[in-house]
Order: sequence, then C-alpha cells, then structure tokens
Amino acid sequence: MYRRRDTRREQLVAEITNNLRRYAVDAQHVGHAFAGLHGLGATDLQALIAVMDAELRGDPITPGRLGEQLNLSSGSVTALIDRLERAGHIRRDRDATDRRKVLLHYADRGAAVAMEFFQPLGRRTDAVMADFTDDELETVHQFMTAMSATVREHRDAVRAASPRRTNG
Repeated sequence: MYRRRDTRREQLVAEITNNLRRYAVDAQHVGHAFAGLHGLGATDLQALIAVMDAELRGDPITPGRLGEQLNLSSGSVTALIDRLERAGHIRRDRDATDRRKVLLHYADRGAAVAMEFFQPLGRRTDAVMADFTDDELETVHQFMTAMSATVREHRDAVRAASPRRTNG
C-alpha cells in the first residue's frame, strides 16, 4: 500500500512488509486473548514475555532490567511483579551467587497456563515450518533476527525521544 510496486522486488518488499504488519497485529490479538482469559493487562503480558525470553536465553531477568525493558519506573515494576506473583505467573528467587540480587522466573502454574493456551498455536507453527528446508529456515531466521533488531532499535529511539513513563 505504501511502497512502490513497479518491479517484482518492490512487490515482494511491499507484500513482506504487509505480512509482517498483519502478523504483528494477529499475534497481538492472540496475546490479548490470553491476557483477557487470565485477567492480565497488556503490560502484564509484556512482562511475562520478557521473563520467558530471559529464561530461554539462560539469563533470568532482574526487576531492574524488566523495568528498563518495559520503560517503567521502579515503583510500577514492583507493583507489576507483585501482581504477577500473586496470580501465580512468576516467582522471585534470590541469585545463588549474590543473595542481594532478585531474579524473576516463570512459576509452574503460569507456565502450565501458558502452555495449555499456546500449545495449539505451537503445533500450527511447527506444521508451517515443516514445509521449509533447513536452508530456507536459516534464511527466514536471519531475516526475522534482523527485522526484530531493527524494530527494537526504532522502539528505543522513540523511547529516547519521549518523556519517561512513570506508571504501568
């Protein structure tokens, strides 16, 4: 819609851009459906994703890093963590090497609830990826990694130009 489509490359770029936008919106709707079913707000969902991503990397997130990632004040992060902990979605653990440091982890109940909701989607995405060769998946992975990085860079630039939020 917003890009020239004179050449096949321009058509592909426009179609890929539109597909990425639609994917982002559809994924957001799925996330909001999960959040709505479990009494979570948008920021709660973003926090759960941040905790999960950090655990998948093998580097559990601290409340401070969570606040930076979500652009929240420390008071808002504390309230957010308290709410998610009470609901059984996350747990706080002390770092084994530095007991002053608090690490956030997915709680067993929260992980089970998320698994139950998202497992059908996982099966669907697995089925789609099964139709691609390993080389094609490598290319898609490279593309998605670069696109995700550029979106985060833009997000950070927008945040840097805006006043810091002080509430959740």
